[in-house]
Amino acid sequence: MRSSPLIIAAALGGLLAPLPLLLGSAQADDGIAARPDVLSVDQLAPGMKGYGLTVFEGTTPDKFEVEIIGVLKNFQPRQDLILIKTKHPRLDAAKVVAGMSGSPIYIGGKMIGAYAYGWTFGSEPVAGVTPIRNMLDELARPLPKWINGWPLGVPSAKPGAKQAKAGVDGGLRYAGRIDRYDLEAHAREVARGRSVTLPGAKSPLTPVATPLLVGGLSGSALGVAERLLAPLGLEPVQAGGGSGAAEAGAPPSYVDGGAIGVELISGDVSAMGLGTVTRVEGNRLVAFGHPMMQSGVTALPTSVGKVLWFLASDMRSFKIGYGVRPLGALVNDRQAAIVVDSNQKAPVIPVTMKVKGAEGAPFTTWSFKVAHEKFMTPSFMAIALGNALQATAAERQDVSWMAKSHLVIQGHGALDLEDFGVAVGGTPEAGDFIRSNLVRAVGGLMNNSFAPLIIERADMTIELRYARDILRLRGAELLEPEVEAGKSARLRLTLVPYAGAAIQKIVSVPIPRHLAGQTVTLELAPGYTKPLDVAAPETLEALIRNLESSTYPPKSLVVSYAAGAGALAYNGHVARDLPPGAFDALRPTSSSVAPEAFRSETRLVVPLPEFMTGQDTVVLTVKPVLR
Repeated sequence: MRSSPLIIAAALGGLLAPLPLLLGSAQADDGIAARPDVLSVDQLAPGMKGYGLTVFEGTTPDKFEVEIIGVLKNFQPRQDLILIKTKHPRLDAAKVVAGMSGSPIYIGGKMIGAYAYGWTFGSEPVAGVTPIRNMLDELARPLPKWINGWPLGVPSAKPGAKQAKAGVDGGLRYAGRIDRYDLEAHAREVARGRSVTLPGAKSPLTPVATPLLVGGLSGSALGVAERLLAPLGLEPVQAGGGSGAAEAGAPPSYVDGGAIGVELISGDVSAMGLGTVTRVEGNRLVAFGHPMMQSGVTALPTSVGKVLWFLASDMRSFKIGYGVRPLGALVNDRQAAIVVDSNQKAPVIPVTMKVKGAEGAPFTTWSFKVAHEKFMTPSFMAIALGNALQATAAERQDVSWMAKSHLVIQGHGALDLEDFGVAVGGTPEAGDFIRSNLVRAVGGLMNNSFAPLIIERADMTIELRYARDILRLRGAELLEPEVEAGKSARLRLTLVPYAGAAIQKIVSVPIPRHLAGQTVTLELAPGYTKPLDVAAPETLEALIRNLESSTYPPKSLVVSYAAGAGALAYNGHVARDLPPGAFDALRPTSSSVAPEAFRSETRLVVPLPEFMTGQDTVVLTVKPVLR
């Protein structure tokens, strides 16, 4: 059974002490001593029998029998693992069940820990239990104050106001250049080893996955979700998800052994991790017995869950259900537990999509709310946007599209972005939005290292035209194979539309005098494939500028060639065509903070009436200067 760092998050539960959010002053030893209803690992012995609590159906926890097998010492860093056998009619059939992660286990009426680990394709109902002491240790960690609705410290939205000092920075940040954020690369980065292979065991012991229940997704969108989340061990199940609203008669609070959900996206599209509460103490609780993504301090919306059924499977058994009352926020994500605070409310990003050009479609406007998290936010935004477009305007014919997005950043204004393309043979799908400028901007902003921020909302309007508005670059030829330095080289381009005769276009490319006597390679490519030469951002404001202007005009062809001179980027600025030795002269001798050198290229932008595909190169000889 595959684990899920995210899915795991959903199995939040509660073992939280009623300590002030900021102070967390109790020590782990004191916490154990102060709780007469818990047992430590040293008090356990093989053969001891007890029970566990989990929801088999509805919202009320039921008991299942357990027996201690033994204790694996130092299973995780300074953390043991208690092995148990379980007995219940449903567990005899389902074995280890995704969604039970966090179920509290009791011996002699005293809590020993949380049901948390199981074997992939295990043939017996044997599970691993995270000791309650380790969960109490996570409870004792201090948390920062929530500032402007965010536990990481957020700049005030008031113009001119002093920025709040950033707190602990949670989440798994993208390691690449953030103004060139790549969601698929980010997915690979966060795929850390989540399994532990025991001596002599062929199957790894993994955290018991919490099912990621999704609703409102088409088959293709679900496939993209599986591909993005697979590196995390997450396996989305098409079964409904977070409702985003309270259901009549729903429990008003969390209880030990009750179901709990983490709502990653809600609305017209939903995705919710479903799991089990371990222990509730005051307004806080801990759950799961292992991390979601081990991202530390974070903020994700949670809800009281309802279980519809246990679905037994030889491959992977899981609970199916949904959220019935939004309540609290996941505030800490650590090795042994996930911490939830019922008094907090996690920020979410309202997202809308309006589709134009789909005549007769019954629904052309979509809305949903996405949780605020470094990896999950861009992932679910890409999935939901592509899914909405497919559901509105799925066609098996060529479609040209242009999308305009408006992204509002609290305290930092807004970004206006454009995406475009031509889908041959069918409407764009969810996978096409992974590389969209909107998703790239959201991912870059969420993963910036300059200052915590909140994205207030994102709105996209996409206009469709059922035609193949595209030109294919068939080839390019030089009208003169040699050119004098300081003059222009003339290129004849042959562009082929989808239907109709080929178009020829003459382009003049200025050649500087300092290239005299050299051979120059001219590269031709669509403008939208060529990133602008901008300095790597060193401030949040510079990042926002880079994200808004990232490529050349979409309906253009760019002719590029090496300029032969140096170029430097420093302090947000780019200097081109520098003379030899300039880099050495500008490099400081007493500091490692220096300009960044990169390849200098001269680029000519040629406007086109349509999008272009295809690339080509031609080689030009520049005549030497005669003296």
